[in-house]
Amino acid sequence: MHIFSKLVHWYFSKDALPYWGVLLLDLLMVAMACYLGNYMDWGGLALAQHFWPLTVGNGITLLLFAVAFRMLHTYTGILRYSSMIDLQRVGVAAFCGTLLSIVAAVAVSLSGTSQVMMHGVWGTLMLFASATFLLWMERMMVRGLFDTFKTEDAKPIAIYGTKAGGISLANSIVTSHDKVYNLVAFVSDAEEMRNAYLLGKRVVMNGKGIGARLQELKVRVLLVSPLKSELFRNNQGMIDEIMQAGIRVMMMPAAEEWDGKSKLTHQQLHEVEIEDLLPREKIEVDMEAIGRMLTGKRILITGAAGSIGSEMARQVAKFNPSELILLDQAETPMHDVRLYMARNHGELKVWTIVGSITNREQMERIFAEHRPEYVFHAAAYKHVPMMEDNPAMAVQNNIYGTRVIADLAVKYGTKKFVMISTDKAVNPTNVMGCSKRICEIYCQSLNKAIVEGKVKGCTQFVTTRFGNVLGSNGSVIPIFKEQIRKGGPITVTHPEIIRYFMLIPEACRLVLEAGTMGHGGEIFVFDMGKPVKIVDLAKRMISLSGAKHIEIKFSGLRDGEKLYEELLSTKENTKPTVHPKIMVAQVREYDYEVACRNEERLMQVSYSFDDMAIVKVMKEIVPEYKSQCSKYEALDK
Repeated sequence: MHIFSKLVHWYFSKDALPYWGVLLLDLLMVAMACYLGNYMDWGGLALAQHFWPLTVGNGITLLLFAVAFRMLHTYTGILRYSSMIDLQRVGVAAFCGTLLSIVAAVAVSLSGTSQVMMHGVWGTLMLFASATFLLWMERMMVRGLFDTFKTEDAKPIAIYGTKAGGISLANSIVTSHDKVYNLVAFVSDAEEMRNAYLLGKRVVMNGKGIGARLQELKVRVLLVSPLKSELFRNNQGMIDEIMQAGIRVMMMPAAEEWDGKSKLTHQQLHEVEIEDLLPREKIEVDMEAIGRMLTGKRILITGAAGSIGSEMARQVAKFNPSELILLDQAETPMHDVRLYMARNHGELKVWTIVGSITNREQMERIFAEHRPEYVFHAAAYKHVPMMEDNPAMAVQNNIYGTRVIADLAVKYGTKKFVMISTDKAVNPTNVMGCSKRICEIYCQSLNKAIVEGKVKGCTQFVTTRFGNVLGSNGSVIPIFKEQIRKGGPITVTHPEIIRYFMLIPEACRLVLEAGTMGHGGEIFVFDMGKPVKIVDLAKRMISLSGAKHIEIKFSGLRDGEKLYEELLSTKENTKPTVHPKIMVAQVREYDYEVACRNEERLMQVSYSFDDMAIVKVMKEIVPEYKSQCSKYEALDK
């Protein structure tokens, strides 16, 4: 037994047996089948009496089977990776070899050669049946030994999903040459799968205690079928149980979709990030309408090096604009965008420009030279604590910069101007949010002035408003990752603070969709789904990382920060659109002349760099701006 074990280890440590070795093994199986056929024809005593004439006949049979094996290349496969196709080919080869043996038996019989004895009818049937059986058993035993030997170090896994996606993943794992995973179970929500077995593996019913049940089976990894990904994300109880059980989760990348028809492999899966586990529904947009709007057009994106702006650039580039003008004042990130465009969209006319939206002379030159037909305005200072300390820059960059781009869009005949705003503009509690609300007021009032004929132009101004985007610069997730990497603690401002989250690509697709449906003057609000408690996010990130004893500390709300962000998405304050995730905010409109006077007064006071004086004027322009956790609260009294 020890020698056999050593042989098995030796064989499976090699790449594979040579072709001639497989052929010899196959012919050995056929030789055994030949003598079984002889036994059926002659019985034991006659077999002994005519051993040599029968052996000569068996030798001819072996030669004929070798010809059949050569014709169908049965010995060129690797036994340890034998599949159903290999077994079918072996069966056909056995049939062909048997057929050739019958022809040889007839020829020997007609020639009257007494030194050669071939199989009779029963012997021929036994030859075919036993040869096929032995050849199959040879491959199945080698495959079974290989699976046993190679899966000793493979990770035991379960697959969530018992339909097409789950079966595709299972087949990919079972037939994989490198045994990284060992499939031990399926997980299902369907009641009809209770006590069922699939591909020989147990089906575990999903529900309370699923983590413990998978732990009993020693499952270390859960693969989530693409057809189950949305259900999995929205089942926060299941996610928590899986995390607490120490089971890793692997899913399809968020940007990748499975069409349900092409072959799905486990190599397409990746270990989940926290972004993959946040509850959200799949967002569908009308890509054809977006394509009709953008294809062949000249498009300007400001803030194109930022997290939103760069994703906008990537998505817009797919629609083959005639020119793509990308603008940002951050040189190094802008260079990264330049390299990406050269690598992935080398055929497009892409201009990567370093500059500030507050530089009117440079912006005028860009508009005069390129005359963009569509402008996506993402440039802004966005960090709440930074703008609390620097309100002058919030005014000069966010407000004045937006006015520069908006005015030039009208002057040079831009068709549509889409401004990217924030949920912090709703009942603002900080300088940054208020500055974005003033930007919204200016764009909306300018659109109204164009419609009423007070300002000559054709530009339609559309504003989009949404919450936090996962993975954006300065978002909590990269900060938490860094804190976990250093061993903690994770700092959360308040135990009750909640935020809405959306993936960057999803937010950008909705911006493009809103841009196509907007006719000018609208402020579009996105349905951000369910809010997430930041402390729960931190706990889940700790579980996901596998780190132990990471402490969570509460640091207190930052200047200008509020517990709950508002999207103005209630039915009383919004009107629906054709897209279920996009609504139109019903907000107070301002007269264009008043908006201009307000901005000019605000710009003048910003040059004083007197924080209290600047914020005082901002509060006069936006009466609903009430500061929180800020020195500017004194102005509200």
